Amino acid sequence: MRALNTQVILVTGATDGLGRHVAQDLADQGATVLLHGRNPDKGAATLRHIRQATGNDTLVYYNTDFASLDNVRHLAETILAEHDRLDGLINNAGLGARAPGALRQLSRDGYERRFAVNYLAPFLLTHCLLPLLRRSAPARIVHVASVGQQPLDFDDVMLAEGYDDLRAYRQSKLAQIMFTFDQAEALVGSGVTVNALHPATLMNTPMVGAASGYFSGPMSTVEEGAEAVLYLATSPDLDGVTGQYFDGKRRARAHAQAYDAQARRRLRTLSEALTGLRA
Repeated sequence: MRALNTQVILVTGATDGLGRHVAQDLADQGATVLLHGRNPDKGAATLRHIRQATGNDTLVYYNTDFASLDNVRHLAETILAEHDRLDGLINNAGLGARAPGALRQLSRDGYERRFAVNYLAPFLLTHCLLPLLRRSAPARIVHVASVGQQPLDFDDVMLAEGYDDLRAYRQSKLAQIMFTFDQAEALVGSGVTVNALHPATLMNTPMVGAASGYFSGPMSTVEEGAEAVLYLATSPDLDGVTGQYFDGKRRARAHAQAYDAQARRRLRTLSEALTGLRA
């Protein structure tokens, strides 16, 4: 892989928690970091903070709400127009589970919100950026998933019946892992690797804090999670490694549905239709 100070890496969800730590660590090592967020004020503050902390002035901020697939397409189009290479894509942005009993929410496109933001948005963004990632190979795609995984019910993927926030979160994270395995197979020989990970258990981040009604409290630090993400994104130990799920920095087994080729095909077909990649 190329030296990190020559790489261009996009980190989604970079204005808070895990994503902000990852973006700052990459900037500190000299990478050109493209930061994504959905709050322009937080984005501007994050940009200032990381520039001051690292002395890296090659950072760029992009404001996009992943609850809109049109916005995701616009983000991809902007990056393709403004950058001639992309060495890494870290799909970190997402919505966590809220307190028990939270009501079902929809994205701007009318899809269950956690499935849309946590899975469909990075699915679409990754596909749109693939031409640039291929031209920049060797390149890496890292999906920040979770050990909390629940199988998809293809008869009710949007959870219209019996909605539960934690279930919505968990199925979106399993969908990310299924996409990881599916895409890794499709990209064999391209020089683009795709892996997913559970960064750390119950990190001390705002996302975990919002779900405190489900859990007793943080068990890991955000620094531990960031170290694991950086390992997947930058370590020479993983040159050529693709189609794997990691728990922290260790290879692990995901939920059984992730290894079901028929289920992955069904998810791919559904996702292409929902995102407009297939008419």
